[in-house]
Amino acid sequence: MKLVLHNYWRSSASQRVRIGLGLKGLAFEYVAVNIVKRDQFADAYRAKNPMAQVPTLELTEDDGTCIAITQSLPILEYLDERFPTPALLPREPYLRARARGLAEIVNAGIQPLQNLSTTNAVKALGGDPPAWVGPFIASGLAAYAAAAADVAGAFSVGDAPTIADCCLVPQLASARRFAVDYSHLPLLADIEARCLALPAFAGAVPEAQPDAVA
Repeated sequence: MKLVLHNYWRSSASQRVRIGLGLKGLAFEYVAVNIVKRDQFADAYRAKNPMAQVPTLELTEDDGTCIAITQSLPILEYLDERFPTPALLPREPYLRARARGLAEIVNAGIQPLQNLSTTNAVKALGGDPPAWVGPFIASGLAAYAAAAADVAGAFSVGDAPTIADCCLVPQLASARRFAVDYSHLPLLADIEARCLALPAFAGAVPEAQPDAVA
């Protein structure tokens, strides 16, 4: 089986999938899609991902069958079902739901507001993208910390990384990029430090990617 990840170095959604692949120990081919240069709108790419977003994961089986999966959370859940060890979702149903809920705070509640298409639209309307998005990131991270407080261990849900951490760590990188201070949320900073001590997280950081720009 061959895995190809179409992604962009600074895309937080792409980083989530890089982390998941790393945690699973799955080798993949890295294909850069420069969303600043609008590579995602090329016909060949839109045939794989009609939303013209990153990431897209292509899987080619040994018999030549090829499939493409889009959207970071479905990709991570597919990987967890296809390659169940180590698990990205807790086994206990309630904790699985909590991990998914934390992931969605980032995926649905924060990230769309900082998306390049959104910030470009804000700029086109005469707004200041960092000033506009900063409060949404700050309130979202505060909500994440409050929601994780009763289930966190070493990581967001218990003592092993989950899909929630795959979302949290890229979001904290984005928070720093937009100059959002989260030092008053020590739970998140502690979780991030433990995550980044793991090769799967450290290897997925934006600046370590082959298409990274200073």
